[in-house]
Amino acid sequence: MNKRITRRQFVQATATAAAAVAISPLTGCAATSPYNPNGLPTVKLGKTGATVPRMGFGCGSRWMAVQSNEKALEILESAFNQGLYYWDTAASYGNEEVSSEERVGMILKERREQVFLSSKTGDREGDMAKKSVERSLKRLQTDHIDLLHVHGISSVEDAEQMCEKGKVLEVLDQFKSEGVIRNIGFSGHASAAGMKRAIELFDFDVMMMALNHQSTDGTEDFEGLPAPQARQKGMGVVAMKVIRPRETVNGLAANDLVRYALTLGDFHMANIGIDSMEVLNSNLEILKNYSPLGEEKMEELRMALQPFYQGKNLTWMQRGYQDGWNHDVRMA
Repeated sequence: MNKRITRRQFVQATATAAAAVAISPLTGCAATSPYNPNGLPTVKLGKTGATVPRMGFGCGSRWMAVQSNEKALEILESAFNQGLYYWDTAASYGNEEVSSEERVGMILKERREQVFLSSKTGDREGDMAKKSVERSLKRLQTDHIDLLHVHGISSVEDAEQMCEKGKVLEVLDQFKSEGVIRNIGFSGHASAAGMKRAIELFDFDVMMMALNHQSTDGTEDFEGLPAPQARQKGMGVVAMKVIRPRETVNGLAANDLVRYALTLGDFHMANIGIDSMEVLNSNLEILKNYSPLGEEKMEELRMALQPFYQGKNLTWMQRGYQDGWNHDVRMA
């Protein structure tokens, strides 16, 4: 408790001006927003009130597959300079050499108030979640995180247990009251019912969910079940794993899959992993010239995605899957 009070006092006493600037986009006041989209299409991310690009920079497995920190940070910095200021990482993202949060932290401090920063904790026990968030802050070299997700809602039971005394949401609520976390969300990959239950039970700010798949028996509609409910509740809704169908279905174009995700009415934005300047420039070109797909093209893509919908080899649908994990990430 003393540690938390000390942090709150520090934030209030020494970072009032910086915090005021950081909070300003949450008021929806574009005139005072510190963010610069450089002409890219933007959207208000639900009840967060923050104006964000319609595409986020995913700092997970694809970005972490770039072994050179210098090269990876060059890609991230170029993305930032061209308007992609929504950066998404997590406590578990990394490779055998460095965690994603540590890598992001190498350049975050130079532009902290100009970046909308999202991270995640996979821990459910309160004491472990507290340690996870504190470690994230240290790695990222920051005193606040704009959006902190409960990572990977796996079932209805998982959703229902999050709010129990001593569990993760109790800790995140405390961090939010101290200004250390600005918004609380959750991510989901494998259980549409679990995500739907989390939306029903708690007042989350954002949901991020894997796109373009169903359960292997076809009983859970990921696009049709949790996404509309989250949007109706005023939450920000973020799509991830947008282009993954190309790994198992031949003939799908990445730009079509990105436009498909952006066209879906219940999603505010798509979070996409980027591992090269070529991929970055291609994605920026899609975004700069974006126009919604017509219903005929959307139906064509839905039909093309059917083999993927029913695929039984999707890694994130398997028990024990850890999102963004590349080999043995160094946790210290």
